Amino acid sequence: MSTDFYQISVLPFSAIIIKICRAYTNSQEDFEDYYQEVCLQIWRSRDNFREQCEWSTWVYRISLNVCLTLLKRKKSDGKTYFTSDVLPDVVITENKAFEDESLNLLYIAIRQLSEVDRALILLYLEEKSYQEIAGILNTSANNIGVRVSRIKERLKKILHGKIN
Repeated sequence: MSTDFYQISVLPFSAIIIKICRAYTNSQEDFEDYYQEVCLQIWRSRDNFREQCEWSTWVYRISLNVCLTLLKRKKSDGKTYFTSDVLPDVVITENKAFEDESLNLLYIAIRQLSEVDRALILLYLEEKSYQEIAGILNTSANNIGVRVSRIKERLKKILHGKIN
């Protein structure tokens, strides 16, 4: 992957990539592997981008799809499949989530949600509109509104120890 491509097309979206990867991993090592794979897949798919949506939406979709695919592979055979082993220092310094206990608790709660609900709440926390989230997840804005309300209630219960 060229440095220019990374600087221009990936790095500006690293915050959401970090959040998505963090929500689907349990350790720093897995996080770094997922992040690398997402970046690689963004680079590999760059020629498939047809400007039918915003580049940021494209990055979200790729990030979610890669994380879900890796999670399914890991569940099915216990092995991981990664093609890179060097993570840029900027990503490591930006990912302070593993050091913040309250943020760790939130991610633990988020990981108890279904895979789709995790994606939805991450987009909501990224302050995307219901319409944008609906476009990314291929559903209606009304459906997103209802699901966000239910997810928020479930997270409150999880965080307050009322459900596991």
